[in-house]
Amino acid sequence: MKLSELINYLETLAPPQYQEEYDNSGLIVGRPDMEISQALISLDCTEEVVDEAIATGCQVIVSHHPIVFKGLKKFNGKTYVERVVEKAIRRNIALYAIHTNLDNVTDGVNRRICQRLGLTNCRILSPKQGILKKLVTYVPQLQAKQVREALFKAGAGQIGDYSECSFNADGTGTFKPGDNTDPFVGTPGEQHHEAEVRVETIYPARLESKILMALFLAHPYEEVAYDLYQLTNQYQDIGSGMIGEIEHGISESDYLRHIKNSLDATVIRHTELRGKPVKKVAVCGGAGGFLLMQAIAAGADIFITADYKYHEFFDAEKKIVIADVGHFESEQFTQHLLYEKIKEKFANFALRLTEINTNPIKYFI
Repeated sequence: MKLSELINYLETLAPPQYQEEYDNSGLIVGRPDMEISQALISLDCTEEVVDEAIATGCQVIVSHHPIVFKGLKKFNGKTYVERVVEKAIRRNIALYAIHTNLDNVTDGVNRRICQRLGLTNCRILSPKQGILKKLVTYVPQLQAKQVREALFKAGAGQIGDYSECSFNADGTGTFKPGDNTDPFVGTPGEQHHEAEVRVETIYPARLESKILMALFLAHPYEEVAYDLYQLTNQYQDIGSGMIGEIEHGISESDYLRHIKNSLDATVIRHTELRGKPVKKVAVCGGAGGFLLMQAIAAGADIFITADYKYHEFFDAEKKIVIADVGHFESEQFTQHLLYEKIKEKFANFALRLTEINTNPIKYFI
């Protein structure tokens, strides 16, 4: 199949618009129209992983972490990044990364951590703002239903677990068609009064083109009147980290043991235990220290993440237990998530999980 088919599917799982500004998710090496028959899934894209792809006949590597975060000015093999990109280009192997956009979706990296830990009632810890918009349009009463249904089908009207959400108000619209018009109702040159419905609905900004196309195709008017508004509401389905619950409280030491076993962590660095049962747990794959205050505000008893610096541990102030399990350890199951999702969509497409342990950190125990 074409690489573009795989990319299109991955970008429905984790739209590129949801990646952080510093990130570089997407197709890094390769052409969307290239033919692929086998993909290699990995957390990182290292030289060993590229060699593995060559040896196993994979034409594309799908990794969580992008090999390139910023612009490269030279390709002379001095760094591992340059060598990876150079080798991939030479051997016609595509490199695709699905990083913070997969972190920020509900069914992504943090959901998989919650599943490994057996947490329930999981939700986004820090929902994002500024990614929702509102559409307002005016439709003749008899055609309002068909327009609403078209907008809903295109992805509008989703609020949490509720779908097909809209607000509707009856009113009267006026317009005078010009001499060169072909109005759905009214007569050119004469002012017309039409009983209309004001339809309001929200949608993710990334779907705007699709939503507007649906509006134009379903609306009966020759000239469609509509307004678009940027919203500052939090979008509960997109954001950083997750928080979940434990059915029965458990001691902090027992829960640290559970974390270690569930996440295959070699060691856990943690703050002082508070002697309280663990009932709520916040998680963030990778470096999640920026979410500490949100975890405390949400009532979490323990915050599981990685990449904590010495002085940052003091910020817990006995309000929460910080548990640093390691960057690789927190995200290592992401490759299994990707494997399962792709396999479910493309049952006859050959997939391989890397056999390379890409963790650059070793432990002396």
